[in-house]
Amino acid sequence: MAMREIRVIPDPVLRTPCDEITTVDDRVRSLVADLVETVDYEGRAGLAANQIGVNLRAFSWNIEDEIGYVLNPTIVELSDEMQDGDEGCLSVPGLWYPTRRAWYARVVGTDLDGNEVTVEGTGLMARCLQHETDHLDGMLYLDRLDKAVRKKAMREMRAQL
Repeated sequence: MAMREIRVIPDPVLRTPCDEITTVDDRVRSLVADLVETVDYEGRAGLAANQIGVNLRAFSWNIEDEIGYVLNPTIVELSDEMQDGDEGCLSVPGLWYPTRRAWYARVVGTDLDGNEVTVEGTGLMARCLQHETDHLDGMLYLDRLDKAVRKKAMREMRAQL
């Protein structure tokens, strides 16, 4: 297990869709251990594998004192009810922008033993599930912002680089 360095924009791994995990081996077990250890830090809600430079479909979360992980997650349900709120990202440090997300989300994936797992939640947990699944698809929360807000965020981000 190791606390891993977070990749930040413009690292191309953040824009690359992640590969499905087809075999759970020592590399995948080590990845999960690293994801769990790296997310277990104050102010961190979730962490996708590509944020630590690994192009595999896995993420961890740390919401309301619950830490977990899921392999090969797929969003299977989103509520029609929406939430607005500021969202940030470890890979886009220092920027927080209002991002519209579903109030409820449910993902299905597997654990290290190949068992199907369902992870669901409302509010912050739903936001986390959507945000981390976006990462695995090569998408950042900035991509979900309204055009004018996204332009402002990109200018602010470039000024920080």
